[in-house]
Amino acid sequence: MRENYGILFEKTREKVRRSGTRPRLLLHACCAPCSSHCLEEVARDFDVTMFFYNPNIAPEEEFRFREGELARFLDEAGYRGISIDVPPYDPAPFYELARGLEHVPEGGARCYKCYELRLRETAKAARAGGFDWFTTTLSISPYKNAAWLNEIGIREGEAAGVPYLCSDFKKKNGYRRSIELSKEYHLYRQDYCGCEFSRAERDEKLRRAAEEQIIQNESE
Repeated sequence: MRENYGILFEKTREKVRRSGTRPRLLLHACCAPCSSHCLEEVARDFDVTMFFYNPNIAPEEEFRFREGELARFLDEAGYRGISIDVPPYDPAPFYELARGLEHVPEGGARCYKCYELRLRETAKAARAGGFDWFTTTLSISPYKNAAWLNEIGIREGEAAGVPYLCSDFKKKNGYRRSIELSKEYHLYRQDYCGCEFSRAERDEKLRRAAEEQIIQNESE
């Protein structure tokens, strides 16, 4: 039977509340829009630090812009006590894992390896920083495989000795709420995941749509 990671999250959060403690959570953040609702969920019960580790994002200007949007959101939404840990920008590990998978459609093996890379580094950072838990904002997206994310997170957490906070933040209208918050704070909502391969896939879809529109206009 398929695991319900949304329910697992609720059960863990309830245990935390009953304990009367505020565990330290390292939250891997892919962007401000995805972080928006996730923070609503976790900041109530955890002391959160954001971890902006995304070597897949290209070019670097895009990386810096998304980083800036996250910082702006934290400030404007009143999360001033939450800091952002941003490792040096280095896309080399991503291109290494993507070798031979450049033309795999988004959502396939390349994305799985990208999840592994980012969650592995988050787990290592959580261990080094003495965090009680770690998790990621990625599951809020309907385009991301929550089962993969949780399976990888659990595995990398066991290897690092830091438990992974199972979650599926898109549940209970979480994704819709992230869109509402993005509008409220005028957040930049990118139209590609971040890597050059997803951007190329987006560009091809836009090109085909434009061609279809031209053909439709000519036939009218």
